[in-house]
Amino acid sequence: MADFYDLLGVSRSASPDELKKAYRKLARELHPDANPGDPAAEERFKQVARAYETLSDPEQRARYDRYGEQGIGGGGANAGDFFGGAGGGLGDLFDAFFGGGGSPFGGSRGPAGPPRGQDLEVVADIAFEQAVFGATVPVAVRTALRCDDCGGSGAGAGTKPVTCSECNGQGQVQRVRQSMLGQMVTSSACPRCGGLGQVVVTPCGSCNGDGRIITEKEYQVDVPAGVDTGSTLRLTGRGAVGPRGGGTGDLYVHLRVAAHPSFRREGDDLIAELPVSIAQAALGTKFVLPTLEGDEEITVPAGTQPGREFVIRQRGVPRLQGRGRGDLRIRVNVQVPTKLSEFEAELLKKFAEARGEELHHESGLFARIKSAFQ
Repeated sequence: MADFYDLLGVSRSASPDELKKAYRKLARELHPDANPGDPAAEERFKQVARAYETLSDPEQRARYDRYGEQGIGGGGANAGDFFGGAGGGLGDLFDAFFGGGGSPFGGSRGPAGPPRGQDLEVVADIAFEQAVFGATVPVAVRTALRCDDCGGSGAGAGTKPVTCSECNGQGQVQRVRQSMLGQMVTSSACPRCGGLGQVVVTPCGSCNGDGRIITEKEYQVDVPAGVDTGSTLRLTGRGAVGPRGGGTGDLYVHLRVAAHPSFRREGDDLIAELPVSIAQAALGTKFVLPTLEGDEEITVPAGTQPGREFVIRQRGVPRLQGRGRGDLRIRVNVQVPTKLSEFEAELLKKFAEARGEELHHESGLFARIKSAFQ
């Protein structure tokens, strides 16, 4: 589900009046009675209602700002058929207004309990060869880990959390209030326990009752062969631990591959440039080319033209989404000398004359002036 503030079209610092004004405007535009037979408007109406339900309550808004939707009991409304099963349809529409506390169609908000930990992201720099052949690389991330002193409960030594007396362990309290649609029964996070259903009377001294500590953690990440810059690896359960025994988020590792001095990628193919001189291209020669998997002898036949490619099959990058590998493509780069000795220039002139090729010669006053400065 989209960000609640974006759904209502307000900033994260919006006042209660601004939230109410934005909600009323959208509710009038998107209400099913105003858009009969429009499932997209109906779905948006439910999402907007859920967003306002959350952000209009100070306690729920604070939990949403800190933990996102996981902090208020899960994801958004079901986008399925309007008359779907117990987990969607009309039940979800009522859930958007009543918070799952009394829907006649069976919708529910989910049990109380600590929220899941945050997902984390990190960028891993890897060598070109590691991207091609795969590797195991270390990744350091600052994260939240379970407090060992209290076992994640948040309670001090010799104590344990107790059931919240205000919500009887449900984590939610119901309220009746008036809205533009009439009387609404809403469920919100219990202000005493913060929606967890339990209260820590004597907090753990190491984590101050949060059940987790913030520290640096290093993971060994298996990088598959064939990845490239922009590839993302998801490590399930390697994100931050939730407070007070909450579930663990995921870790997303974004890969950044270093450039190689001799090779580059074009899809699954490896490209190498082979510099040859004019004489070598014309007369032919042999080269020993260092590759990522050892030396390879390349025969350049006489008369080779600039840009010609020599292809070595199945010596490129392994395909991530299929079998086999790309190819190693070696491109000839004929290098023209930029500076010649008098002897070399004379030889080339004779070569051109023998082939009947015309050369441009400077003569007259311009040639004499140029020679005076040499």
